[in-house]
Amino acid sequence: MTALAHEAPTTTEVPEAMSPISLDEALWQAWKSLELPEGFRAEIVEGFIEVSPTGRSSHARIINRLRRLLEKYLEDGDHAVHHDWNVIHGLKAWVPDLFVAPQEDEEFLTEDGLGFAASAVKLVVEVVSPGHENQQRDRVRKRHAYAGAGIPVYVLIDDHDNHGTVTVLTSPSPDEGTYAAETRVPYGTVVEIPEGPAKGFAITEEITGPRQG
Repeated sequence: MTALAHEAPTTTEVPEAMSPISLDEALWQAWKSLELPEGFRAEIVEGFIEVSPTGRSSHARIINRLRRLLEKYLEDGDHAVHHDWNVIHGLKAWVPDLFVAPQEDEEFLTEDGLGFAASAVKLVVEVVSPGHENQQRDRVRKRHAYAGAGIPVYVLIDDHDNHGTVTVLTSPSPDEGTYAAETRVPYGTVVEIPEGPAKGFAITEEITGPRQG
């Protein structure tokens, strides 16, 4: 009869439980790992990663007009117009259509080089895209997010509000995520940026085009 040898049981060390991460941290890690096809951008807005295409032709025309005139307005100062950059606040990331921040950007980039620190951004601009979700993102969720980051001026150019409107939001309350001051005018009415490096810059029909409809 053959005797069966009994091996000593093998023990495996169980590593200490990993500390759970927060939803914000999970979203941040997921956002950093995204590889998007050309023509798309990803943002962390109000607890979600939102992937959206870049704007249509009418959207791009407004942005290009605004960028060209605003660059000329700022050319003698130490701030510049930026686009296609991430704006980072904590574990949140946005890609405004345009924003104004220091021209010499090295000291205002995040440590990981992923984008501009929101604290250095003096003005953001969003041109609203068609579709309910796009409109809610720019009118509601980004309004709350930019105010929460303390960005001093938020300009919203909206083809889809009535016959077209321009809204200039100022006096952010970061704790509440709101802007205390709002000026909203129809296309065709001149509205000026009231503060910051772009103070006095006028948004006119030359930028927005005529009233819609």
